[in-house]
Amino acid sequence: MRTIQINIPEGVDLKGYDLSMMMAAKLYQDKILSSGQAAEMAGLSKRTFIELLGRYGVSLFSDSIADLHADISNA
Repeated sequence: MRTIQINIPEGVDLKGYDLSMMMAAKLYQDKILSSGQAAEMAGLSKRTFIELLGRYGVSLFSDSIADLHADISNA
């Protein structure tokens, strides 16, 4: 895994954990990372990552009707 450095303005009160989770959740939401990859990026287990997604405004479930139908047919 690569490491990058991000500069954040002094007045922004974010903990490193929150920033990692926000970035991982967004990348998961945009389908760039799988839930497992995003969990690893955030330093969490996959289960914990999934449980915390809602706190960051990300749904575990797709908004796409086609994805829902695919999930149902694969169940």
